[in-house]
Amino acid sequence: MRCRPAIVIIENDHVLLMRYQFGTGMVYNFPGGNPDPGEVFTETIVRECQEELAVEVEVGKMLLMGQITNKEENKESLHILFEGKIVSGIPILQSKETTAQEICWIPISQLSQLHLYPNVGEAIQDSFFLQKKGEYIGAIQQPWVD
Repeated sequence: MRCRPAIVIIENDHVLLMRYQFGTGMVYNFPGGNPDPGEVFTETIVRECQEELAVEVEVGKMLLMGQITNKEENKESLHILFEGKIVSGIPILQSKETTAQEICWIPISQLSQLHLYPNVGEAIQDSFFLQKKGEYIGAIQQPWVD
């Protein structure tokens, strides 16, 4: 199973996301990535934010964790999302380090309307508005883009 830690950065009721183009569809993702050997999740997030967004971040508590199973491709992934904040720099997409098309600040209220990977818009809204944090949400129902 692949593990993918990511950070949820909220400023002025907007969430920092990265937008990717897959075929004819757009997919939004939280900054993060795959751990290097021997790297803990928080180190992965710090490194990925430096490489892909040129910012220094502070990683906080775990917001949620959930699994995606793609039975067609026989792949599984565990997504671990942490709260966090930018402590230095302004996010600027580093195109040599990522396939993302752009960075976006999206209102929290619109998260459940986006094609997110992982598909956790409602869970993030719950963590923000209802203060639900540190939950294992189980299987994430992930729609796929053609």
